[in-house]
Amino acid sequence: MATLATSQSGEIGTEKAPRRLVAPRALASYFQALPLTLIIGFFFVLPILTIIVVSFWDYDFAGLYPDFLTMNYADTLGSWVTWKTYLNTLKFTALVWALTLVTGFCVAYFLALHVRTNTMQMVLFLVCTVPFLTSNIIRMISWIPVLGRNGLVNSTLLELGLISQPIEWLLYSDFAVVLAMVHLNTLFMVTPIFNTLMRIDRSLIEAARDCGASGFQILWNVILPLAKPGIAIGSIFVVTLVMADFSTVQVMSGGQSASVALMMKNQMSLLQYPAAAANAVVLLIVVLLMVAAILRVVDIRKEL
Repeated sequence: MATLATSQSGEIGTEKAPRRLVAPRALASYFQALPLTLIIGFFFVLPILTIIVVSFWDYDFAGLYPDFLTMNYADTLGSWVTWKTYLNTLKFTALVWALTLVTGFCVAYFLALHVRTNTMQMVLFLVCTVPFLTSNIIRMISWIPVLGRNGLVNSTLLELGLISQPIEWLLYSDFAVVLAMVHLNTLFMVTPIFNTLMRIDRSLIEAARDCGASGFQILWNVILPLAKPGIAIGSIFVVTLVMADFSTVQVMSGGQSASVALMMKNQMSLLQYPAAAANAVVLLIVVLLMVAAILRVVDIRKEL
């Protein structure tokens, strides 16, 4: 019995555990990144590559013809209408960016540094997001009865006797386009700046105040430098959204103004897809250069 037990225990002790295939660490990291790579490749890289390929095709009223022509880019970059449209789009972008920056920073500054309780901060921040419960089109069209010839603003000014006749440029003008864009995009500036200001150590502000700094000096030398990452992120959001906006320009200008996105929309409505694709590639390059300039000035990795 002892011999049998010894032999059995020997067999059990020498029994090998089943082998498991262990992938190298390098392969494991690639497998972990594979799902995200597939998603980005299918929904982001592939559409951009498709637009680039189509931008070199030929076309006429009957259809598209796969080819490799630079005619679309020559027509796009060689037309003074295109350059004028780009300058008009950049004008809208600069005005909307400046106005949303001032408005968004003021709102974020008040919420982060003047509202004392976290509950009230969250309540007021949610109030700022209430307009986003409706679509952009509805919020944009809502300005028409306010700014129209017989709208709320003109009617109020006439009743107060401040004007003798309705103001025509309030609606269907560049003013209306900029106003609507500021209304639509201000929250994209408020959110990242508010998030950045909430991370500022309040002891830094107290230390600056104890050293005799004025309110403006604290704002300029302490708060603004620390808020730069949030300003950069908000600027990227606003710039990209305004550069790609066509519905606001079309509706609020009454067809009297133009933008690059609206020009592409008109080309697609005429089935000029290669020309629209070439415009899209040029617009993408311009936007990427603007974003690169912003990232060159501010390191947003501090925010991320």
